Amino acid sequence: MSGSHPHTSEPPASAEAPEPTPPTVIAPGVLQIDTLLGGWERVTAGYLIQGPRPVLVETGSQSSVPVLLDALAKLGLGADDLAAVIVTHIHLDHAGGVGDVARAFPEATVYAHEKGARHLVDPTRLVASAAQVYGPLLDSLYGRLDPTPAERVRVLADGEEVDVGGGRTLTSVDSPGHAKHHLAVHDSASGILFVGDAVGVRLPDAGVLRPSTPPPDFDLELAVRSLHRFADRAPAGVALAHYGLVPDHVAVLEEAEEILRRWAEVAEAAWRQGRDIAEALEVAFGAELGAVDPAHRDKLDTLNGVHSNAAGFRRWLETRDRPPES
Repeated sequence: MSGSHPHTSEPPASAEAPEPTPPTVIAPGVLQIDTLLGGWERVTAGYLIQGPRPVLVETGSQSSVPVLLDALAKLGLGADDLAAVIVTHIHLDHAGGVGDVARAFPEATVYAHEKGARHLVDPTRLVASAAQVYGPLLDSLYGRLDPTPAERVRVLADGEEVDVGGGRTLTSVDSPGHAKHHLAVHDSASGILFVGDAVGVRLPDAGVLRPSTPPPDFDLELAVRSLHRFADRAPAGVALAHYGLVPDHVAVLEEAEEILRRWAEVAEAAWRQGRDIAEALEVAFGAELGAVDPAHRDKLDTLNGVHSNAAGFRRWLETRDRPPES
């Protein structure tokens, strides 16, 4: 599955969706935009990096595009003002809005990982895969993905810089593990590292860091290596797509590796014993959400449920020891 995470429940009705909160300044020249996935607050974030050549990191889902475009308009960005869009990976909750945003900002270059960029140009396979997983709920939660003209899309290689102007750059960090087409970007001015899903999911209203290990290409060792690469850059802060700046980012990077390994151990033990991986993960880690308000727990389960993570672990375990093809 090339899309995002299977979910467990309907999003809030659109009539009940909250008014978008104004973008939040999280560092000089860095604005956090709540893109209100499914009408939920503080679940998905996009980040506008300000400068002579403004850059948007993450568009969010196609269903979030009206909220995103309204926020950018209120910030004073005209159709020709956005220089670039960077997506950390092509899952629909991160890149589903790319085609719409590219139309709205015809001067913006769209940057993505080399293993994902082609799906922005021709999203047929990506959307078909997502439709198989989500069924009729695909459109009510994420929407789809409109194609972006090939000449607008550029591959962002590891270590490559995107110029924001005024001496500010965003440096790409190849960071597979969650997905093979995942990258992070490090802001030279604020020191913030925008890590997409590579560190996990930590919704402020739940306060629990959970790994994000969806199929089809989760890989534990690559994920851990990516966490080490992040730590080696000594960022001044770490910003998640789900959601926002984490408290004590140094400790969170260490915690993310510990949590990943613990979940992998439980998953592998269940797999080797022929037990249900999702059930084993729920028994081992479900209690950590016991004190979380049911509404916030539902948001976390929808975005990053145990069954999606279990499916990713299962595929990783099944393919890890497979002999290489001759």
